Amino acid sequence: MKIGLLSDTHSYLDDQIIRLLTVCDEIWHAGDFGSIEVSDRLNEIAPLRGVYGNIDDATIRQVHPKVNRFIVQGLDVMMTHIGGYPGKYHPDVRNEIKTNPPQLYITGHSHILKVMPDKSLNNLLHLNPGAAGKHGFHTMRTMMRFDVNNGKVANLQVIELGKRA
Repeated sequence: MKIGLLSDTHSYLDDQIIRLLTVCDEIWHAGDFGSIEVSDRLNEIAPLRGVYGNIDDATIRQVHPKVNRFIVQGLDVMMTHIGGYPGKYHPDVRNEIKTNPPQLYITGHSHILKVMPDKSLNNLLHLNPGAAGKHGFHTMRTMMRFDVNNGKVANLQVIELGKRA
C-alpha cells in the first residue's frame, strides 16, 4: 500500500502535490489543513486519514480527530498534530506512547521534517513530513511517500516541493 503523507498545508494545495498523491492508495495528513476544502480535495484523490491541527476550525474538527490510531497492512499507526518526538513526547500522548507504543508515530506542527527511531520503545518510527504549505518559517516545502507492507514501512521518500515563497 502506497501512502502519501503531508502536514501543515495551511489551505494550500498545488498541482504538484496533487500529481504526487495520485499514485497513492491512501493520503495521511498530520494537521493544519487550514480549510475543509483541502481535506475534501485530498479525499477525492484517495481515501484520507487525518487529524486536526491548532489552526483548524470546528468544521475540520468534526471530520478529523485530535489523535488518530489505526492499523494498516499490519502496521500500528498513531497520528496527532502536536505530539513531540522521541525523548520529548507531548503530555497529551506521552502515557499512551509509553504504555502502548505504536510502530509508526506521525506528527506535524513544527514544520520541521523528521525521521527518527525511538530505540527505547521497540524502534518506534517517528515521522514528521514537514510543511507542504506556504505559511510558516520553513524555507523548503516537503512531504513524504512510503509503502506499508506486512507491518513495515518501506521505500520512504522525502519529497521537496520547492521554496516556500
